[in-house]
Amino acid sequence: MSSETKELFAQGLWKNNSALVQLLGLCPLLAVSSTATNALGLGLATTLVLVCTNVAVSAFRRWVPAEIRIPIYVMIIASVVSAVQMLINAYAFGLYESLGIFIPLIVTNCIVIGRAEAYASRNPVPLSAMDGLAMGLGATAALFVLGAMREILGNGTLFNGADLLLGSWAKSLRIEVLHLDSPFLLAMLPPGAFIGLALMLAGKYLIDEKMKKRAALKSGQQPLREYQKEQGCGTNIS
Repeated sequence: MSSETKELFAQGLWKNNSALVQLLGLCPLLAVSSTATNALGLGLATTLVLVCTNVAVSAFRRWVPAEIRIPIYVMIIASVVSAVQMLINAYAFGLYESLGIFIPLIVTNCIVIGRAEAYASRNPVPLSAMDGLAMGLGATAALFVLGAMREILGNGTLFNGADLLLGSWAKSLRIEVLHLDSPFLLAMLPPGAFIGLALMLAGKYLIDEKMKKRAALKSGQQPLREYQKEQGCGTNIS
């Protein structure tokens, strides 16, 4: 894997995550993440749309007039989303019913049009495909983590309804993590989605700060005693 490809995946999965850094696509992120299955299904659909759209935009970028590029990109995205919607309708009808309007709304997702304009229209097809895959997997990971957190806290289960996505055999994937006498409604309702997203944003910020301090310590930009003081592990020397 080339250094450029590694950087694309680092950007998509963590450094420039579309959900946790750019804060794009919050409507489906908050609305569909009530269960891990729904979140994973929409995330994979969005990833497929991103890859196909980036490839198409990159392949035709030399023949698209700059003045009308945005309408053409939207037409390409709408065509890809229509194909993905028909595939989900044919092979995962239960998931299709569960996601509802949020499948066609991928057309309006800022992640898709943003990557088409910012990256795919300026780079060759292989790199554009990798960028779409990286950004899609980053969004899928954020969706899945939020969906799993809300499902576990709300219903005490994980992968409930996995058969909607993977078929009848996937019923055995259902795990009862917590035994709850009654559902914790706050986690399942919209306020729970906002609280969960806020916790994820805070967690990413803390991890990034830790990584920056360790990098500064290794490069000699931060004295060891100052670092230990910030970490609360300093020692008094008499």
